[in-house]
Amino acid sequence: MTKPSKRFATATALVESLELYSPTDAVELVKQGATAKFDETVEAHIRLNVDVRQADQQVRGVALLPHGIGGTVRILVFAAGEGERLAREAGADHVGADELIDQIEGGWAEFDVSLATPDMMTRITKLGRVLGRRGLMPNPRAGTVVEAQHLPNAIEEARKGRVEFRLDRTGIIHSRIGKSSFEPDQLQENLGALMDAVTRARPDTIRGVFIRSLSLSSTMGPGVRVNVAGATELAGNVE
Repeated sequence: MTKPSKRFATATALVESLELYSPTDAVELVKQGATAKFDETVEAHIRLNVDVRQADQQVRGVALLPHGIGGTVRILVFAAGEGERLAREAGADHVGADELIDQIEGGWAEFDVSLATPDMMTRITKLGRVLGRRGLMPNPRAGTVVEAQHLPNAIEEARKGRVEFRLDRTGIIHSRIGKSSFEPDQLQENLGALMDAVTRARPDTIRGVFIRSLSLSSTMGPGVRVNVAGATELAGNVE
């Protein structure tokens, strides 16, 4: 087993592993633990009370983070004709059809968000295995398959801080909520927006507790457990 670095050990010493911290205290600890030489990404990890084997208990959706996620968001749009023109005018980084499909099949993946018009879906189906593993496959349920006339708005939302979330195989949602350089209030408000979106995506078949646990962490820092009730109150403050 690799021995933890002194930096990580120092950050871990700040956190009581069994403590459930308020969102305010958790954010402060995450920021204190983010001591790498780059602006670390802050992530939320939400464990849900669902059976991932059941199709009617899948949870996915989109959250609009009021303060964005930090850094540059590279947007790719699968479109042709009018959709291609509108996407280029709206400032998408990569726009096209077959040529982009060929590039991605060849291993290229220099983008953070992908959108597609409905008519492109049959053509990009073969990319499902590649993009699906990375959470980049356009999907109507996630709002990433849009009519051509709505592309400018979808691109603008992606630039501002639109994040897609989905369950992994263990029933956990992992999502970025910003950077360690963000102000504490900004991270809390972004967390509130994510919690609100996840709560709204609750399947009708779930009874009782929906969110089992929540933790925050930075790229190179330790995880900090968060009181779910406190985080849920943040969601209630989202307008």
